[in-house]
Amino acid sequence: MADELGQSPKNWTETQVSNWLISIGVNEKYIKKLFEEEVDGEILLSLDEDFLKTKICIKLGPAHLIIKKRDELLKSQQKHQEKEKPDIANETQLEQENGPKSVQYQVASEAPSAQVHVGDLEEIQTKEDCKPRPFDQEGVDHLYVKHRVLQPESGAFNLIHPCHEFKSLTVAVGLDRPRLQAKFAKEVLKFATGCMNIRSNGTIHFGVMDSREDTGYMHGEVIGIPVKERDIYVDALNYIERSFSSDAEHVRQCVRPPRFIEVMDRESTEKMYVVEVDIVPSISIVKSKWYTVCLPNFNDATNKVKFGKESTLRRVGSKTEPVLDKDLSEFIQRVKDRDAQREEAERNQFHNAPMVSKDLGRKLKMLMTSGKKFIENDKWLIFVTNKFKPDDLCQIDWLLNTKIFCVFDFDPESKVSGLCNRYLQHHAANMHSLQSYRMPSDTSIKEFTSNLYLFEQTSWIFCNGRSDVKGNDTPCEEMTWIKTKITLLRDSVSLICKHILPKGAFQVIFLLTSPVEKPLLHTFYEFFTDMEGHEDIICICESEINFLRWQSYAEGSCGTETVNNFSVVGMKMSHVNATVQIVQPVKACTSKHLPVFVKGICLLETNKEEEMASLEILTVNHCDETTQHFISKEKANVEQEFFRGGRVSWLNFWLAEHKHVGEVIERDAYKDVSKLLKNALKYNAEQTPVKSITIYHHPGSGGSTVARQVLWKNRKDLRCAVVKPSYSAAVVAQHAVDLREYEEKDPQSCLPVLLLIEDSDKKYLDELRNQLEVVINSKHIQYGTLCFIFLSCSRSYDPERRCKESPLQNVPVTHKLSAEEKRMFVGKRKVLEEQYEHQFILTFVLMSEEFTEEYVQQFVKHLLQGIDHESAVTRLIHYVALLNSYVPNSFISQSHCEALLAFKMSMERFHQYEFERSLSDQAKLVFFHLRDDKTYIKSIRIIHPIVAKEILQQLLGSQQTHSGLAMKLLCENVLFQHRFGKEEYQSFLKALLITRSRISKGDKCDSFFSPLIEHVCKNEKPNKAIELLREAFKRFHDDPFFAQQLARLHYKYEMFKEAEHWAETAARQLPNNSYILDTKGQVHKKWFQAKWKAIVNDSEPNTAKNTADAVKTALKAMQCFQDCKRAATADMEKINNSGYFGEAEVGCNLLKLIFSLQLFANGARGHGECLRYLFSDYIPEELKDDWEPFHGCLKKLYKTVEDALEWISEDLSYFQTDTGVDEDEIHLSPEGKINNSLKWLANISSKFGRYLIDSSSRTFLQTGQSTATNLTPIQKRIVIYHLGGGNVTSILSKLGEEKGAVDTLKKILSLYPSNPLISKFDQREIVNYTLASITLNCLSPMAPKVLSLKVLQDLCRQFPADKNKCLPSSLFLLTLLFWPEDKDTNIERENKYEVVQSAVQNMEKGYWTKMKDIPPRKRRLYTHFFLGSGNGLDKFIHKRKFDGLVKGTSLSEKRMKWLSGEVWKKPEIEKLLKRVSGWTDDGVVYLEGPQKQKFRIMPLHLPSLPHSNENITFYLGFTFRGPVAYNIVVNK
Repeated sequence: MADELGQSPKNWTETQVSNWLISIGVNEKYIKKLFEEEVDGEILLSLDEDFLKTKICIKLGPAHLIIKKRDELLKSQQKHQEKEKPDIANETQLEQENGPKSVQYQVASEAPSAQVHVGDLEEIQTKEDCKPRPFDQEGVDHLYVKHRVLQPESGAFNLIHPCHEFKSLTVAVGLDRPRLQAKFAKEVLKFATGCMNIRSNGTIHFGVMDSREDTGYMHGEVIGIPVKERDIYVDALNYIERSFSSDAEHVRQCVRPPRFIEVMDRESTEKMYVVEVDIVPSISIVKSKWYTVCLPNFNDATNKVKFGKESTLRRVGSKTEPVLDKDLSEFIQRVKDRDAQREEAERNQFHNAPMVSKDLGRKLKMLMTSGKKFIENDKWLIFVTNKFKPDDLCQIDWLLNTKIFCVFDFDPESKVSGLCNRYLQHHAANMHSLQSYRMPSDTSIKEFTSNLYLFEQTSWIFCNGRSDVKGNDTPCEEMTWIKTKITLLRDSVSLICKHILPKGAFQVIFLLTSPVEKPLLHTFYEFFTDMEGHEDIICICESEINFLRWQSYAEGSCGTETVNNFSVVGMKMSHVNATVQIVQPVKACTSKHLPVFVKGICLLETNKEEEMASLEILTVNHCDETTQHFISKEKANVEQEFFRGGRVSWLNFWLAEHKHVGEVIERDAYKDVSKLLKNALKYNAEQTPVKSITIYHHPGSGGSTVARQVLWKNRKDLRCAVVKPSYSAAVVAQHAVDLREYEEKDPQSCLPVLLLIEDSDKKYLDELRNQLEVVINSKHIQYGTLCFIFLSCSRSYDPERRCKESPLQNVPVTHKLSAEEKRMFVGKRKVLEEQYEHQFILTFVLMSEEFTEEYVQQFVKHLLQGIDHESAVTRLIHYVALLNSYVPNSFISQSHCEALLAFKMSMERFHQYEFERSLSDQAKLVFFHLRDDKTYIKSIRIIHPIVAKEILQQLLGSQQTHSGLAMKLLCENVLFQHRFGKEEYQSFLKALLITRSRISKGDKCDSFFSPLIEHVCKNEKPNKAIELLREAFKRFHDDPFFAQQLARLHYKYEMFKEAEHWAETAARQLPNNSYILDTKGQVHKKWFQAKWKAIVNDSEPNTAKNTADAVKTALKAMQCFQDCKRAATADMEKINNSGYFGEAEVGCNLLKLIFSLQLFANGARGHGECLRYLFSDYIPEELKDDWEPFHGCLKKLYKTVEDALEWISEDLSYFQTDTGVDEDEIHLSPEGKINNSLKWLANISSKFGRYLIDSSSRTFLQTGQSTATNLTPIQKRIVIYHLGGGNVTSILSKLGEEKGAVDTLKKILSLYPSNPLISKFDQREIVNYTLASITLNCLSPMAPKVLSLKVLQDLCRQFPADKNKCLPSSLFLLTLLFWPEDKDTNIERENKYEVVQSAVQNMEKGYWTKMKDIPPRKRRLYTHFFLGSGNGLDKFIHKRKFDGLVKGTSLSEKRMKWLSGEVWKKPEIEKLLKRVSGWTDDGVVYLEGPQKQKFRIMPLHLPSLPHSNENITFYLGFTFRGPVAYNIVVNK
């Protein structure tokens, strides 16, 4: 209102006119009528009474009021223009200096919601009014607030209502005791005599300003005085006996002792008081008397008190004056008249009309429901409370049945014996202090709320410490609290009201169950100012005495009438309890039940349920607590919301099941999932403890409905729950185990838990599975017991294809309906169309039409007819359609929408209704209103993503572009800077511009940029995309990830200079981010490739001069990739190998360029010259100058590339290399995605060798000669690389080649010396030679080139004695080759075990370094060989030998067959492999055999491990971590 009233009424909008009408007290129905008639400021000025009565149908009284107040307003505006008020200006300035909060004031006659700021209108007081303390009442806990104003001094009114006199005493209070007492006594006795003589009650106030004597203050302004010793004022009344010559006893009876009323000052911690003395001249005391007094005065000259002349005093108006001698006789004669008046007044005082009972029950219900029929779960409740009485604690069922966000508790004993203690018996809550709500500057709101578990469990804030906890947060008295904790309170309230919960999403209830102290009053002030009013504040107080102190403080902020309107006073807690429960949608303290293993049910306690916060648990009697009242009123709304596009709720199923509404259609997919679930539940001794079923669905096709339907139908036979997003797999696993074992006697005998997991990637599911298996194993659950079933629901562009990959696990849900489904949809549609209007079942209608392109086009075309393209609402439709088209599950919060539409509505009760009314007809049809299940924050999206895309296309037409619209959205300041939901909104904007499409995430394809950027580049111009990203970079405060995108976009279109600039910009901000450093490397790599291409296309021969620039760029790229490697190695939470891949690729291409120089192109001689340059200190003259800066790097080039390839090979040796693994978001992913690392490594290794091969080597390769005696060691090494023998992974990949692998391996081995034992091999050569021999033996056991196991063992003895210096592949070979054989003697066996165990200890260290802090890598440990039943090298069976035996349509399915043990049942495998013996001890597997030291073997699949200590046999696998145990079987 402040801004509205400050501007000219002529410029007011319809809403501003409505707000003004509220402020002058016009009836709500007339306000709505004028709003509907679009009366704005200009129209308001032209109205007259006649028009209002005849045309608008407003009654005479309100019409007259409107015109009168309008004219007064105009006059006041004119006065404002004529002269400025300096005092108001000063006060405004003072307010601005004091802080950001502007206090709102209210005129007494205002309606509750009309609030205006200081200085808006001349008529409005500049300071808040306050009421005096109730007269002559004992035990009243009153309070004054500094600078509030009492009503002016008054004379006698009806003798019972007291007259008032104000004295500041600000100077006298500094005097010594005698002087102060004399001054105080003089003023009191003067006032008392005046009151007694006219028989009127009265109160004299000290510490209240009288403007006649106190300039700069308002008359009646409360200031307060310091009171160090109260007895000074009490004893001052001893002057009565000395001042009255007779009747002193009467005076004593009429003058009450001084009362000390505390003055609250928000800006000061010093205690100040108003000292008040009541005068009560009861007729029984003063009858027939008049009083004369000698007033005391302190004489400074004599330093003594002197008494003045005796005088008769009386009250005249607001003053006390002496009775003049000429009037004394008449005054005395009228004593009898005054006595009669007093007697009559006292008699009437006790004969008032009997008290009429207020309808507090209705008032409480109206406040709690915001005027609706029942309390809706669309608002969080915040309670502010003090100490509860024991009896009241038994009457809080209503409170236990509400959704509480937090409690501000001022009772330090609450956890021990108060409200908190009682609450914790029924609910889970987190104990916090005010300090807990201090948000660190580097923490986002999302992180903060997550850390405090806000929205999940009630936050119990102990505002005045806790008596039961040791520490610094101890209880303290009022003034200490104000000094130490008021700032913390202010920050806490501000954080909640301004950043966590938007206005309208919560209600604050003050439960005043004990005397009210200052901290509680401060809390009201903070909430009132931060909530910008009282709309959502309720006060409940049983004691009227306690309420008076609260009221005296609160009414200054929002007026007496308003305080009374939002307060329920005098209602017992038991009555509150019973009354509120009537309007709650669910019954209080209802029991929830879970099924149990023995086919019964158990009670699920609410606090235990809330402790499992990561799960939404579905109970046997879910929704049974819904009241009949709620069902009858709301069932149609619940059904409409679902059929219009809302997510199905449990209430939908419950209402259908109980025949309150029609049934929910069971689609074919429901039957398919049910069948898979039934099969999964069949007992199988070999089954895994965790099984998975996946529903792949088109967005908006009903996949989530099918999944929830499955849970609903199985809730009585299984324990069912939905996994909430944003919880870690470890937390979910712990809660899932708690749910499984809840109230069960034996962990071995529990019902399986069916977990619905929506929109989670494969990594999360794998991690959750692993976490559960670890817990299951630790609890010794018998193998073969089904414990958990994952029902995963994932979005997919092609659900049917995904399901063909694994038909026994996956079920598709698409927009296409089967014949049976069509029949059901058509029937249901007819029923719904009879019940509801078309717009209420839009999505169901579209679904029944299968979202066909033609139908959707026609629907949208019809919908958009007549739309106002210039309106703000249409602009909003544009924005929502853009987001919904490109960002899955996106929305815009209603708070953002209101900001964009400049929507203002002060009538909170009609807020939602008015917002929806402000939308256009088109928006009402296509917008679906969401409400976050957790935060209750409202938002909007378009009813379906397919509809959103079509709306976007038709609205934009041919004249507008996607980039133009995105630019408008990005530059929409109102949306971008809006406070509530800011993080989420901005995350959608980032996703729109950055997040790439991923097939693994359910998208149509893998894209290089976000779908919007791809669309702009393809259908508009790349420059438009660049402009868009540049603007985003600025808008998001130079966000380095937008700079990274700009670098990528520029290098894609070969704008390398600009790409370099943006890559450098990103790297400057995040110098240790390996992904940004990789982008920097990619820029120079692509630049090098472009320069190399230009050189190739040029007809000029390649010289050092014309290639120098390209070489420089290539080396720069390699340097960037080396920086990327270093950053990736230091990052313990992410894996990024792209630096090694990039370095190897650029290095190989650079070699190719070097060999293409004219200098090195002349046959064998030139090639030899090049090798000499690369492998020695030799530098040809032709290169010396032009390549002078590069010689050092180029001479290390071979070694650099070889080391990079070796690192990649080693990494692939540790971990499985399945393709199709999900990657992180775009800015966390390598640029060049390597789809098949094994293939890439084989190809690049071959290229690396090929570039270096000379004519002699080529002859050897072409002729196929068996020896290579004429080749130099360097040439042989190069040829070995070219043939794929240069690293472990390339050699082992030969096992998967169908043709030529045996011949290739023979060639590789022929390039090594015939007697390797006497050759001086380095460590890497020994590894490659040995592995090539083992691989050849696997493929062709009779091959002549293969040496015996004994020779290879002797060769491996040349590895360094210090195992810390051994390569991981060297240690792997030691475990493999030195594994004992049956024929070994005990001594030989023990010696070999010693070698193997020493190697394994060092392998463990290397493994943990490689794995980092990334659990998924642990489960991808790769087994290269198994121990077979043969002898010598024949005992090593490579895993690829089993590939033909393990049938599965997907990699994950094959892996599950390995882990489940299905593979081991095949007789072919039993023949091939050898079982070894061992035993288990406390869950650890030991190998039978070693005598000196126990040999621990890691079981690769924990669930197969027996839980008791047993003798076992198992198959042995060899990994780069050490030997592992497969298929553990207990000896019978």
